[in-house]
Amino acid sequence: MRQLFELFYQCTGISTDTRALEKECMFVCLKGDRFDANEFAEQALQSGAKYVISSDKTKCDGISIHYVENTLIFLQQLAHQHRKRYKIPVLGITGSNGKTTTKELINAVLCTGKRVLCTKGNLNNHIGVPLTLLQLRPEHEIAIVEMGANRPGDIAELCDIAEPTHGIITNIGRAHLEGFGSFDGVLATKLALYRSVSDQEGTLFVNADDESLTLHLPKLSRSTYAIEHDAEVVGTLDELNPYVSFSYKTQEGTFGPIQTHLVGAYNLYNFLSAVCIGIHFGISHTQIEAALSSYIPSNNRSQVQNTERNTLIVDCYNANPSSMSAALTSFKHIAANKKLAILGDMLELGDVAHEEHKATLEFCQNSGIAFLTIGHEFGLCSSENHYENVQLLLDSGYLASIHETTILVKGSRGIGLEKIVAFL
Repeated sequence: MRQLFELFYQCTGISTDTRALEKECMFVCLKGDRFDANEFAEQALQSGAKYVISSDKTKCDGISIHYVENTLIFLQQLAHQHRKRYKIPVLGITGSNGKTTTKELINAVLCTGKRVLCTKGNLNNHIGVPLTLLQLRPEHEIAIVEMGANRPGDIAELCDIAEPTHGIITNIGRAHLEGFGSFDGVLATKLALYRSVSDQEGTLFVNADDESLTLHLPKLSRSTYAIEHDAEVVGTLDELNPYVSFSYKTQEGTFGPIQTHLVGAYNLYNFLSAVCIGIHFGISHTQIEAALSSYIPSNNRSQVQNTERNTLIVDCYNANPSSMSAALTSFKHIAANKKLAILGDMLELGDVAHEEHKATLEFCQNSGIAFLTIGHEFGLCSSENHYENVQLLLDSGYLASIHETTILVKGSRGIGLEKIVAFL
């Protein structure tokens, strides 16, 4: 295996997709339930790959195409060995909500003073984390590695590959309950990051307001941030207009207000974590403010879009009960003459799906938030202003009647709410 690892250092990089091959790269043929990249081994060479790693013996010649029993394990072990070559801070990020936004904010801050490798998009699983680590180069001074989980053991597996020296859990929420079984299952899985950083005798960044996290802290170096409790960084929400404007206080003084391009009061914790981590790694307050005030979100995460008719708050990349509650609570406090929440089903909730969707509608009703729902689960709770899917809503022509309204668009990605944005 080590001989094959050394082949990687003769290549320009790594690829698992023939549609995005760099010349002279190493192509790893991954195999899943619905695909088998071994079928494209020869095509990868023709497209410019220098070496191919395959689990199909019939395709291997031991020269350009090399055999391993399990290509995924090869990719993960190669990434682990490559990561160990670099004696730099590796920051692991996980959490039920906000981890991708937090990652992007931390990256924006650290990039003002460091050469940073950061997870692209949401490449945060058992394939994405190795691909990220294999981009490490001698010029990098720090790596930010996002880690996602859908089932027990996922974070421990990713930590074994990445060996993070620093870690942050954004929060523990009721997400992917179908896979985890319960909140306690989510908690146990995420806490593997704390255990891994402890093994490295590293540093944790902790939301001091989150009891589910503070109760499980190992005896380890830490930096804290909060809104309600004492911490090294204490934040204040100055305004929600609908963008977050905030200030923060440290031992050095009070800084801000910082006017941001993110909506949602829940994002204040994400900003404070970036401040806390920036300070830890020597980024100045001036650089921190410049980075956070200039960051503009993408990928349907807390984006505000002003159309000819309405103001849209688009947050339909993902949804679970915790993020839905946070989004609606923040939406409730946004000042607007007319407001409407367009809500899509929250997926992967298993046995608690009906209970959680019902609770969401009750919150809207008790808060005086007008709503429109899309999806089977919401339909089981109420037929009022409901559509079974996005296409039925579009066919109804109802969206054309909405004018001069501030609209929250929130739901799981699988519902496809992004398709309605153009009609608002």
